[in-house]
Amino acid sequence: MKKLVKHSVIKGKIKAPASKSMMQRAIAAALLAHGETVLHNPSFCDDSLSSMNVAACLGSKIEKNKNTVLIKGGLKPICSELNCGEAGLCIRMFSPIAALSTKELILTGKGSLKSRPVSMIEKPLHDLGASCEINSGLIPIKVKGPLKGGKTTIDGSVSSQFLTGLLIALPCCNNDSELIVKDLKSSPYIDMTIKTLEKFGITIKNYNYKRFLIKGGQKYKSCNFIVEGDWSGAAFLLVAAALCGEIEMNMINPDSRQADRKILDALKRAGAEVITSDKTVIVKKRELKAFKFDATECPDLFPPLIALSSQCEGLTSIKGVKRLRFKETDRAMALKKEFTSIGAEIDINGNIMSIRGGKIRGGCVSSHNDHRMAMATAIAGVVSLDKVEIDNAECVAKSYPSFFKDLKSIGGNVYE
Repeated sequence: MKKLVKHSVIKGKIKAPASKSMMQRAIAAALLAHGETVLHNPSFCDDSLSSMNVAACLGSKIEKNKNTVLIKGGLKPICSELNCGEAGLCIRMFSPIAALSTKELILTGKGSLKSRPVSMIEKPLHDLGASCEINSGLIPIKVKGPLKGGKTTIDGSVSSQFLTGLLIALPCCNNDSELIVKDLKSSPYIDMTIKTLEKFGITIKNYNYKRFLIKGGQKYKSCNFIVEGDWSGAAFLLVAAALCGEIEMNMINPDSRQADRKILDALKRAGAEVITSDKTVIVKKRELKAFKFDATECPDLFPPLIALSSQCEGLTSIKGVKRLRFKETDRAMALKKEFTSIGAEIDINGNIMSIRGGKIRGGCVSSHNDHRMAMATAIAGVVSLDKVEIDNAECVAKSYPSFFKDLKSIGGNVYE
Protein backbone atom coordinates (compact mmCIF):
# COMPACT_ATOMS: atom_id res chain seq x y z
CA MET A 1 0.00 0.00 0.00
CA LYS A 2 1.22 3.47 -0.90
CA LYS A 3 0.44 6.66 1.01
CA LEU A 4 0.93 10.21 -0.29
CA VAL A 5 1.42 13.10 2.10
CA LYS A 6 1.30 16.70 0.87
CA HIS A 7 2.04 20.08 2.42
CA SER A 8 -0.30 20.52 5.38
CA VAL A 9 -1.37 22.81 8.19
CA ILE A 10 -1.52 20.86 11.44
CA LYS A 11 -4.09 21.82 14.06
CA GLY A 12 -6.26 19.95 16.52
CA LYS A 13 -6.60 17.76 19.58
CA ILE A 14 -5.76 14.10 19.63
CA LYS A 15 -5.32 11.18 22.01
CA ALA A 16 -1.85 9.62 22.11
CA PRO A 17 -1.53 6.02 20.91
CA ALA A 18 -1.12 3.42 23.66
CA SER A 19 2.43 2.30 24.45
CA LYS A 20 3.30 -1.05 22.90
CA SER A 21 6.36 -1.27 25.16
CA MET A 22 4.27 -0.89 28.30
CA MET A 23 1.53 -3.13 26.90
CA GLN A 24 3.89 -6.02 26.22
CA ARG A 25 5.43 -5.81 29.69
CA ALA A 26 1.96 -5.84 31.23
CA ILE A 27 0.94 -8.86 29.14
CA ALA A 28 3.97 -10.81 30.39
CA ALA A 29 3.33 -9.85 34.01
CA ALA A 30 -0.37 -10.74 33.71
CA LEU A 31 0.59 -14.18 32.35
CA LEU A 32 2.48 -14.86 35.60
CA ALA A 33 -0.16 -13.40 37.91
CA HIS A 34 -2.78 -15.34 39.82
CA GLY A 35 -6.31 -14.31 38.86
CA GLU A 36 -7.56 -11.95 36.20
CA THR A 37 -5.74 -8.75 35.17
CA VAL A 38 -7.54 -5.99 33.30
CA LEU A 39 -5.45 -3.86 30.94
CA HIS A 40 -7.03 -0.47 30.22
CA ASN A 41 -6.18 1.70 27.18
CA PRO A 42 -4.66 -1.31 25.42
CA SER A 43 -2.44 -1.30 22.34
CA PHE A 44 -3.59 -3.53 19.48
CA CYS A 45 -0.59 -2.94 17.21
CA ASP A 46 1.09 -5.94 15.57
CA ASP A 47 3.80 -6.22 18.24
CA SER A 48 1.23 -6.20 21.06
CA LEU A 49 -0.85 -8.82 19.26
CA SER A 50 2.26 -10.99 18.94
CA SER A 51 2.85 -10.79 22.67
CA MET A 52 -0.79 -11.67 23.37
CA ASN A 53 -0.45 -14.66 21.05
CA VAL A 54 2.67 -15.86 22.88
CA ALA A 55 1.03 -15.37 26.29
CA ALA A 56 -1.97 -17.39 25.12
CA CYS A 57 0.34 -20.18 23.92
CA LEU A 58 1.97 -20.16 27.35
CA GLY A 59 -1.39 -20.68 29.06
CA SER A 60 -3.12 -17.32 29.50
CA LYS A 61 -6.80 -16.90 28.74
CA ILE A 62 -7.19 -13.59 26.90
CA GLU A 63 -10.32 -11.63 26.08
CA LYS A 64 -9.93 -8.56 23.86
CA ASN A 65 -12.50 -5.77 24.05
CA LYS A 66 -12.50 -2.27 22.57
CA ASN A 67 -11.13 -0.48 25.64
CA THR A 68 -9.79 -3.36 27.75
CA VAL A 69 -7.95 -6.65 27.56
CA LEU A 70 -8.70 -9.28 30.21
CA ILE A 71 -5.91 -11.75 30.95
CA LYS A 72 -6.33 -14.75 33.23
CA GLY A 73 -2.84 -15.79 34.26
CA GLY A 74 -1.28 -19.21 34.42
CA LEU A 75 1.99 -20.51 32.95
CA LYS A 76 0.86 -23.83 31.43
CA PRO A 77 2.17 -24.01 27.84
CA ILE A 78 -0.26 -25.40 25.28
CA CYS A 79 2.02 -24.90 22.24
CA SER A 80 5.61 -25.96 21.61
CA GLU A 81 6.26 -23.08 19.16
CA LEU A 82 5.92 -19.43 20.20
CA ASN A 83 5.65 -17.15 17.17
CA CYS A 84 6.78 -13.63 18.06
CA GLY A 85 6.04 -12.11 14.65
CA GLU A 86 8.49 -9.26 14.08
CA ALA A 87 8.56 -8.07 17.70
CA GLY A 88 12.08 -7.79 19.12
CA LEU A 89 10.88 -7.10 22.67
CA CYS A 90 8.51 -10.06 22.49
CA ILE A 91 11.14 -12.67 21.64
CA ARG A 92 13.86 -11.35 23.96
CA MET A 93 11.45 -10.82 26.85
CA PHE A 94 9.57 -14.11 26.58
CA SER A 95 12.68 -16.31 26.21
CA PRO A 96 13.46 -16.36 29.98
CA ILE A 97 9.74 -16.46 30.81
CA ALA A 98 9.32 -19.54 28.61
CA ALA A 99 12.36 -21.04 30.34
CA LEU A 100 10.36 -21.15 33.59
CA SER A 101 8.56 -24.15 32.09
CA THR A 102 9.92 -27.70 32.07
CA LYS A 103 8.53 -28.14 28.55
CA GLU A 104 10.88 -27.61 25.60
CA LEU A 105 9.69 -24.51 23.75
CA ILE A 106 10.86 -22.87 20.52
CA LEU A 107 10.59 -19.11 20.03
CA THR A 108 10.52 -18.02 16.42
CA GLY A 109 9.45 -15.10 14.26
CA LYS A 110 9.40 -13.67 10.77
CA GLY A 111 10.65 -10.84 8.58
CA SER A 112 13.21 -8.51 10.14
CA LEU A 113 13.23 -10.53 13.39
CA LYS A 114 15.18 -13.23 11.58
CA SER A 115 18.20 -10.91 11.34
CA ARG A 116 18.07 -9.32 14.80
CA PRO A 117 20.72 -10.58 17.25
CA VAL A 118 19.73 -12.76 20.20
CA SER A 119 23.15 -14.14 21.12
CA MET A 120 23.05 -12.35 24.50
CA ILE A 121 20.37 -14.79 25.67
CA GLU A 122 22.14 -18.15 25.58
CA LYS A 123 24.82 -18.09 28.30
CA PRO A 124 22.81 -16.25 30.98
CA LEU A 125 19.98 -18.77 30.69
CA HIS A 126 22.50 -21.62 31.08
CA ASP A 127 23.97 -19.87 34.12
CA LEU A 128 20.51 -19.59 35.66
CA GLY A 129 19.68 -23.27 35.27
CA ALA A 130 17.84 -23.56 31.95
CA SER A 131 18.97 -25.02 28.65
CA CYS A 132 19.08 -22.75 25.61
CA GLU A 133 20.05 -23.31 21.98
CA ILE A 134 20.37 -20.49 19.43
CA ASN A 135 21.04 -20.65 15.71
CA SER A 136 24.39 -18.83 15.24
CA GLY A 137 23.19 -15.85 17.26
CA LEU A 138 19.82 -15.66 15.47
CA ILE A 139 16.36 -17.13 15.92
CA PRO A 140 14.89 -19.67 16.47
CA ILE A 141 15.59 -19.95 20.21
CA LYS A 142 15.02 -23.30 21.90
CA VAL A 143 14.62 -23.20 25.70
CA LYS A 144 13.83 -25.75 28.39
CA GLY A 145 13.55 -25.09 32.10
CA PRO A 146 13.04 -24.81 34.84
CA LEU A 147 14.89 -21.56 35.31
CA LYS A 148 16.28 -21.79 38.84
CA GLY A 149 17.84 -18.39 39.54
CA GLY A 150 21.39 -17.66 40.62
CA LYS A 151 24.03 -15.27 39.34
CA THR A 152 24.98 -14.28 35.81
CA THR A 153 26.38 -11.43 33.72
CA ILE A 154 24.33 -9.69 31.01
CA ASP A 155 25.58 -7.83 27.94
CA GLY A 156 23.31 -4.80 27.60
CA SER A 157 25.17 -3.13 24.74
CA VAL A 158 22.76 -4.14 21.95
CA SER A 159 19.45 -4.07 23.80
CA SER A 160 17.90 -3.95 27.26
CA GLN A 161 15.04 -6.21 26.21
CA PHE A 162 16.52 -9.50 27.42
CA LEU A 163 17.26 -7.92 30.79
CA THR A 164 13.60 -6.95 30.95
CA GLY A 165 12.65 -10.59 30.40
CA LEU A 166 14.95 -11.78 33.16
CA LEU A 167 13.61 -9.19 35.60
CA ILE A 168 10.10 -10.47 34.86
CA ALA A 169 10.94 -14.19 35.07
CA LEU A 170 13.42 -14.45 37.94
CA PRO A 171 11.04 -13.45 40.78
CA CYS A 172 9.20 -16.72 40.03
CA CYS A 173 12.30 -18.88 40.60
CA ASN A 174 12.93 -20.77 43.83
CA ASN A 175 16.35 -19.16 44.33
CA ASP A 176 17.38 -15.53 44.66
CA SER A 177 19.19 -14.03 41.69
CA GLU A 178 21.91 -11.47 41.04
CA LEU A 179 22.41 -9.91 37.61
CA ILE A 180 25.60 -8.07 36.71
CA VAL A 181 24.94 -5.86 33.68
CA LYS A 182 27.65 -4.50 31.42
CA ASP A 183 27.33 -1.53 29.07
CA LEU A 184 23.57 -1.17 29.45
CA LYS A 185 21.84 0.93 26.80
CA SER A 186 18.32 2.40 27.06
CA SER A 187 18.19 2.27 30.85
CA PRO A 188 14.83 4.15 30.90
CA TYR A 189 13.24 1.00 29.51
CA ILE A 190 14.42 -0.86 32.61
CA ASP A 191 12.72 1.82 34.71
CA MET A 192 9.54 1.02 32.77
CA THR A 193 9.94 -2.68 33.52
CA ILE A 194 10.49 -2.17 37.24
CA LYS A 195 7.59 0.28 37.46
CA THR A 196 5.31 -2.23 35.72
CA LEU A 197 6.38 -5.06 38.02
CA GLU A 198 5.64 -2.94 41.09
CA LYS A 199 2.01 -2.75 39.95
CA PHE A 200 1.94 -6.55 40.04
CA GLY A 201 3.48 -6.79 43.52
CA ILE A 202 7.06 -7.60 42.47
CA THR A 203 10.14 -5.95 43.97
CA ILE A 204 13.48 -5.53 42.18
CA LYS A 205 16.57 -3.93 43.70
CA ASN A 206 18.47 -1.81 41.17
CA TYR A 207 22.02 -0.69 41.92
CA ASN A 208 22.78 2.00 39.34
CA TYR A 209 21.74 -0.27 36.43
CA LYS A 210 24.90 -2.33 36.90
CA ARG A 211 23.65 -4.83 39.47
CA PHE A 212 20.17 -6.14 40.12
CA LEU A 213 19.05 -8.30 43.03
CA ILE A 214 15.88 -10.32 42.60
CA LYS A 215 14.32 -12.19 45.49
CA GLY A 216 13.03 -15.62 44.47
CA GLY A 217 9.65 -17.03 45.40
CA GLN A 218 7.72 -13.80 44.75
CA LYS A 219 4.09 -14.01 43.67
CA TYR A 220 2.56 -11.92 40.90
CA LYS A 221 -0.77 -10.37 41.81
CA SER A 222 -3.44 -9.57 39.27
CA CYS A 223 -4.48 -5.92 39.02
CA ASN A 224 -6.10 -3.19 36.97
CA PHE A 225 -3.34 -1.74 34.80
CA ILE A 226 -3.58 1.43 32.72
CA VAL A 227 -1.32 1.41 29.67
CA GLU A 228 0.36 4.79 29.21
CA GLY A 229 0.29 6.82 26.04
CA ASP A 230 3.22 6.02 23.76
CA TRP A 231 5.94 8.66 23.48
CA SER A 232 7.56 6.80 20.57
CA GLY A 233 4.48 7.16 18.38
CA ALA A 234 3.43 10.53 19.79
CA ALA A 235 6.81 12.01 18.83
CA PHE A 236 5.93 11.99 15.13
CA LEU A 237 2.72 13.99 15.52
CA LEU A 238 4.36 16.41 17.96
CA VAL A 239 7.11 17.04 15.41
CA ALA A 240 4.48 17.60 12.72
CA ALA A 241 2.97 20.33 14.89
CA ALA A 242 6.37 21.94 15.44
CA LEU A 243 6.90 22.01 11.67
CA CYS A 244 3.59 23.45 10.53
CA GLY A 245 0.97 24.20 13.14
CA GLU A 246 -0.03 23.22 16.64
CA ILE A 247 -1.43 20.24 18.47
CA GLU A 248 -2.87 19.35 21.86
CA MET A 249 -2.16 15.73 22.72
CA ASN A 250 -3.99 14.01 25.57
CA MET A 251 -3.47 10.72 27.44
CA ILE A 252 0.30 11.27 27.46
CA ASN A 253 2.34 11.60 30.65
CA PRO A 254 5.07 14.28 30.56
CA ASP A 255 6.67 12.63 33.62
CA SER A 256 6.74 9.16 32.07
CA ARG A 257 9.78 6.92 32.42
CA GLN A 258 9.62 6.12 28.72
CA ALA A 259 12.91 6.99 27.04
CA ASP A 260 11.23 8.77 24.13
CA ARG A 261 9.74 11.41 26.42
CA LYS A 262 13.01 13.16 25.54
CA ILE A 263 11.35 14.38 22.34
CA LEU A 264 10.14 17.30 24.48
CA ASP A 265 13.74 18.32 25.17
CA ALA A 266 14.59 18.16 21.47
CA LEU A 267 11.56 20.24 20.50
CA LYS A 268 12.47 22.89 23.07
CA ARG A 269 16.08 22.99 21.88
CA ALA A 270 14.86 23.43 18.33
CA GLY A 271 12.76 26.44 19.38
CA ALA A 272 9.23 25.01 19.30
CA GLU A 273 6.80 26.11 21.97
CA VAL A 274 6.08 23.23 24.37
CA ILE A 275 3.49 23.38 27.15
CA THR A 276 2.94 20.43 29.48
CA SER A 277 0.38 19.63 32.14
CA ASP A 278 -1.04 16.48 33.67
CA LYS A 279 -1.54 13.97 30.82
CA THR A 280 -1.45 16.73 28.18
CA VAL A 281 1.20 18.20 25.88
CA ILE A 282 0.76 21.20 23.58
CA VAL A 283 3.29 21.90 20.82
CA LYS A 284 3.23 25.01 18.60
CA LYS A 285 5.32 26.00 15.60
CA ARG A 286 7.90 28.72 16.14
CA GLU A 287 11.11 29.66 14.29
CA LEU A 288 13.24 26.52 14.36
CA LYS A 289 17.01 26.46 14.80
CA ALA A 290 19.66 23.75 14.73
CA PHE A 291 20.40 21.88 17.95
CA LYS A 292 22.54 19.11 19.44
CA PHE A 293 20.98 15.99 20.91
CA ASP A 294 22.19 12.68 22.35
CA ALA A 295 19.81 9.88 21.33
CA THR A 296 21.93 7.02 22.67
CA GLU A 297 19.33 6.16 25.31
CA CYS A 298 16.38 6.82 22.99
CA PRO A 299 17.41 5.64 19.49
CA ASP A 300 13.80 5.30 18.31
CA LEU A 301 13.67 9.11 18.28
CA PHE A 302 16.13 9.30 15.37
CA PRO A 303 13.43 9.13 12.64
CA PRO A 304 11.21 11.96 13.97
CA LEU A 305 14.33 13.96 14.87
CA ILE A 306 15.54 13.76 11.26
CA ALA A 307 12.19 15.15 10.09
CA LEU A 308 12.43 17.93 12.69
CA SER A 309 16.03 18.89 12.01
CA SER A 310 15.48 18.98 8.24
CA GLN A 311 13.52 22.21 8.87
CA CYS A 312 15.86 23.77 11.47
CA GLU A 313 18.10 26.58 10.31
CA GLY A 314 21.73 25.49 10.55
CA LEU A 315 23.45 22.16 11.19
CA THR A 316 21.87 19.79 13.73
CA SER A 317 23.93 16.93 15.19
CA ILE A 318 22.45 13.81 16.77
CA LYS A 319 24.56 11.30 18.69
CA GLY A 320 23.84 7.59 18.91
CA VAL A 321 23.99 6.31 15.33
CA LYS A 322 25.52 2.99 16.48
CA ARG A 323 22.23 2.13 18.21
CA LEU A 324 20.45 2.07 14.82
CA ARG A 325 22.24 -0.89 13.27
CA PHE A 326 20.03 -3.68 14.60
CA LYS A 327 16.56 -2.25 14.16
CA GLU A 328 13.96 -3.37 11.60
CA THR A 329 16.55 -2.28 9.07
CA ASP A 330 19.95 -0.59 9.22
CA ARG A 331 18.00 2.51 10.15
CA ALA A 332 20.90 4.96 9.90
CA MET A 333 21.60 4.17 6.26
CA ALA A 334 17.89 3.93 5.43
CA LEU A 335 17.23 7.37 6.94
CA LYS A 336 20.11 8.91 5.04
CA LYS A 337 19.10 7.31 1.74
CA GLU A 338 15.41 8.17 1.82
CA PHE A 339 15.64 11.66 3.31
CA THR A 340 18.45 12.59 0.91
CA SER A 341 16.28 11.43 -1.99
CA ILE A 342 13.58 13.98 -1.06
CA GLY A 343 15.94 16.90 -0.52
CA ALA A 344 17.49 16.67 2.94
CA GLU A 345 21.23 17.04 3.54
CA ILE A 346 22.51 14.30 5.87
CA ASP A 347 26.01 13.17 6.78
CA ILE A 348 27.09 10.32 9.06
CA ASN A 349 30.46 10.47 10.77
CA GLY A 350 31.02 7.63 13.22
CA ASN A 351 28.40 7.87 15.95
CA ILE A 352 27.11 11.30 14.85
CA MET A 353 24.46 12.12 12.26
CA SER A 354 24.43 15.70 10.98
CA ILE A 355 21.43 17.27 9.25
CA ARG A 356 21.45 20.66 7.54
CA GLY A 357 18.10 22.44 7.44
CA GLY A 358 16.65 23.20 4.04
CA LYS A 359 13.76 22.35 1.75
CA ILE A 360 12.03 19.00 1.39
CA ARG A 361 11.29 18.74 -2.33
CA GLY A 362 9.28 15.54 -2.15
CA GLY A 363 9.40 12.32 -4.12
CA CYS A 364 8.98 8.58 -3.74
CA VAL A 365 10.53 6.79 -0.75
CA SER A 366 10.73 3.25 0.55
CA SER A 367 9.68 2.46 4.09
CA HIS A 368 12.18 -0.44 4.15
CA ASN A 369 9.30 -2.26 5.89
CA ASP A 370 10.22 -0.17 8.95
CA HIS A 371 7.29 1.44 10.76
CA ARG A 372 9.34 4.38 12.03
CA MET A 373 10.78 5.07 8.57
CA ALA A 374 7.26 5.22 7.14
CA MET A 375 6.09 7.65 9.83
CA ALA A 376 9.19 9.85 9.59
CA THR A 377 8.94 10.28 5.83
CA ALA A 378 5.21 10.99 6.18
CA ILE A 379 6.02 13.84 8.58
CA ALA A 380 8.52 15.16 6.02
CA GLY A 381 5.63 15.17 3.58
CA VAL A 382 3.70 17.78 5.57
CA VAL A 383 6.42 20.35 4.76
CA SER A 384 7.28 19.12 1.24
CA LEU A 385 7.14 21.42 -1.76
CA ASP A 386 5.40 18.72 -3.79
CA LYS A 387 4.49 15.49 -1.98
CA VAL A 388 6.10 12.45 -0.42
CA GLU A 389 4.92 9.04 -1.62
CA ILE A 390 5.65 6.19 0.79
CA ASP A 391 5.81 2.61 -0.41
CA ASN A 392 4.69 -0.24 1.90
CA ALA A 393 3.19 2.30 4.28
CA GLU A 394 1.06 -0.36 5.98
CA CYS A 395 4.12 -1.37 8.03
CA VAL A 396 3.08 1.33 10.56
CA ALA A 397 0.76 -1.36 11.96
CA LYS A 398 3.76 -2.79 13.81
CA SER A 399 3.50 -0.03 16.42
CA TYR A 400 0.84 2.54 15.42
CA PRO A 401 -1.93 1.16 13.17
CA SER A 402 -3.98 4.38 13.19
CA PHE A 403 -1.03 6.67 12.41
CA PHE A 404 -2.22 7.90 9.00
CA LYS A 405 -5.80 8.25 10.22
CA ASP A 406 -4.61 10.29 13.20
CA LEU A 407 -2.33 12.45 11.06
CA LYS A 408 -5.25 13.18 8.73
CA SER A 409 -7.52 14.04 11.67
CA ILE A 410 -5.23 16.94 12.68
CA GLY A 411 -4.92 18.38 9.18
CA GLY A 412 -2.46 16.11 7.43
CA ASN A 413 -3.09 15.92 3.68
CA VAL A 414 -2.92 12.13 3.37
CA TYR A 415 -3.98 10.21 0.25
CA GLU A 416 -3.76 6.65 -1.05
